Amino acid sequence: MATRGKTPVVLTIAGFDPSSGAGVTADLQAFAAHGCFGVACITALTVQSTRGVRRVYPVGRTVRETLSELAADLPIDAVKIGMLGSAEVVDAVAAFLRRHRPAHVVLDPILKSSSGAKLLAPSAIGALARKLLPLATVVTPNMDEAAVLTGMRVRDLPDMRAAAGKLHDLGAKAVIVTGGHLREPVDLVSVAAWRQKEPFIDFIEIRGRKVRSRSTHGTGCAFSSALAANLALGKDLPESARLAHQYVARAIQTARPLGQGNGPLNLLWPLR
Repeated sequence: MATRGKTPVVLTIAGFDPSSGAGVTADLQAFAAHGCFGVACITALTVQSTRGVRRVYPVGRTVRETLSELAADLPIDAVKIGMLGSAEVVDAVAAFLRRHRPAHVVLDPILKSSSGAKLLAPSAIGALARKLLPLATVVTPNMDEAAVLTGMRVRDLPDMRAAAGKLHDLGAKAVIVTGGHLREPVDLVSVAAWRQKEPFIDFIEIRGRKVRSRSTHGTGCAFSSALAANLALGKDLPESARLAHQYVARAIQTARPLGQGNGPLNLLWPLR
C-alpha cells in the first residue's frame, strides 16, 4: 500500500510492442497516468504495428537478471504480468514472485494477439496456470483466455461465472473475467472468501456501455495496468476494478485514430 507522499513503483513484466498500443510501453503510460512510477522487464521483442503482430522473439535469458536487479534497487508496490512468451520466462517470473512476494500481483494471461498471433507457447500455458495463478493477487483473463485456461466454453455471463469458479479451483485468489466483447460489456470480479469457516465465491458485476471505435488495441493491457496502479495506490480490489474499467472506457472514447489498423487507446487522458 502506498504511503502519503510516496510515489508507488509499479513493475510491468511484458513484451515490447513497437507501436506502443500494448506491452511495456503502453503499461508505462498507464502507470504514469495514475501518478505511479513505472519500471519494466521485457520478456519478448515483437514486430508489430496497428495492423497486427508479424513476429515474436522471446528474450528469456535476461528476465531473471532484470527482475533481480530491479528488486534489489527499488521498493516495488505492485507487479503487472502480461505477455510472457515461453515456459522459460514463466519459470523466471514464478521464481521472482516466490522470492520477493510483492504485495500486489496482477496476472494478465496473454495467450494470443487480437490479430491471432500466438504470444505464449502452447507448451507453456499449463505452466502458467500451475505456477503463476497461485502466486497472483488477481488474474484478469478475457473470455477467450478464460476458456483456454479452464477448457470450458465461455460465451456469456453465466459461463464467465463458471470459468471464474474453475480458476479458483486452479489456485486463483481473485479473478476478473473481462467481457468487453459482449453486447453489453461487463467485467466479472470474483473473489474467493470464507464465511463461518465455509468457502464461497463473491461476485461483483461491473457493467458499461459499448463504445464504437477502432482504437481498441491493448484494452486488456490497459485494464490490468490500471488495476495494478490502483492497487499500488492503496485502493481495494473492487474499487480498483471499477476505476480500471472507467479508465479504459475513457481511453477508448478520447482516442484519436492512429495507424492503418486497430489503433491504440488514449492512455494519458488523465494528464491532458
